[in-house]
Amino acid sequence: MSTPQTAAGTIAGTVAGTAATRKKRHLSAYVALFPAFIIVLLAYVVTVVWNIWISFTDSKVLPVNIFVGTKQYERLFTTARWLLSLQNVVVFGILFIAGCLILGFLLAVALDQKVRFENTFRTIFLYPFAMSFIVTGLVWQWIMNPTLGLQRVADSIGFTWFRFDWIVQSDLALYVIVLAGIWQSSGLVMAIMLAGLRGVDRELWKATRIDGIPTWRVYLHIVIPILRPTIITASVLLAIAVVRVYELVLATTGGGPGISTEVPGKFIMDYLFGRGNIGLATSASTVMFITVVILVTPWLYYEYFRDKPRGN
Repeated sequence: MSTPQTAAGTIAGTVAGTAATRKKRHLSAYVALFPAFIIVLLAYVVTVVWNIWISFTDSKVLPVNIFVGTKQYERLFTTARWLLSLQNVVVFGILFIAGCLILGFLLAVALDQKVRFENTFRTIFLYPFAMSFIVTGLVWQWIMNPTLGLQRVADSIGFTWFRFDWIVQSDLALYVIVLAGIWQSSGLVMAIMLAGLRGVDRELWKATRIDGIPTWRVYLHIVIPILRPTIITASVLLAIAVVRVYELVLATTGGGPGISTEVPGKFIMDYLFGRGNIGLATSASTVMFITVVILVTPWLYYEYFRDKPRGN
């Protein structure tokens, strides 16, 4: 029969053994992650620092270490093509994110009503997201092509008054890219929002029906605030898509007509590989990097680092 001292010693030994095992597991995890850490350090941090340095040099076809200060940035912000690309990406970003959030939310609300063939509809709505931006751009290029797409169909059946040739009009071509982006990404937002809606307590709905609160007010004042983390997640994913919209523009309009649908990504790639001006390309990419950091930092602070009221 064991004494209290023996039992206490056994427990202490077990606790010490558990702590040692936990330390070994932590050490193993650090060792396993070390190669990935080195890759991230070299692939991201070092290349970002090198990119910023090159933007302050007189690099053309090949990088050189001739420091010229802010000369590349001064030239960049006096280039009409760059200023137009910034304007386009802002317009695209606002319309794209707003359109995806609104359409994705409405689709999620519709599917949350326990409709028949829900899985089929969910698959159909989500399918475009499985395509790359290149494929999406080509699809919408065909749809909007005046000699192949909807315009050709309308002309062939006698609707000559119908004009849907936005892709060849410099003042409307950007909206073709917006439509293509929304078509591809709204399904992802729908899936994210639907998961959030399924997490809303059903007792809440019963209480609002008893109180006679209109459904639209329940969504506006109760459900949407509850879905705030879900909306933020979807917005961050969409914002990443805005930054890499280069592929969609390249496949849909190629930046045209003229340079009417130019975006920063295409500007950077053209000057980096086509025009052989590494200094100007890296200064443009540095501006984009700093812009993303400025936009993301307040959100990260608000979500993870600010002092939250007790009880949250």
